[in-house]
Amino acid sequence: MSPTSRKWCRILFAGPGAVIIAIVIMAGMTLWLPRGVAGIDNLVLPLVLVPLIWAGLFFHACLDPRLGRVAIVALGLFAIHGGLVAHKFLDRPVPSGEVPK
Repeated sequence: MSPTSRKWCRILFAGPGAVIIAIVIMAGMTLWLPRGVAGIDNLVLPLVLVPLIWAGLFFHACLDPRLGRVAIVALGLFAIHGGLVAHKFLDRPVPSGEVPK
């Protein structure tokens, strides 16, 4: 890989990639965080943590000398949380045997 293409890959992982992955992580966190007493902790905490997640992804992409490690971490988080969200959307309720009127 040429130095120019490595630079652009790093820019894509640090810029729009970090934003997109942080949003997907936020959506996936609502599915694995516990609900809490009020029932909204799993919704509020990801919203509050999005800037911290974005900053972590941004600085990791900028400061890690190995671009492969940046790609593995970012795409791994994207795949795990994207899979959680996709599974939730594709989850169909089991028919109870009654026909709705």
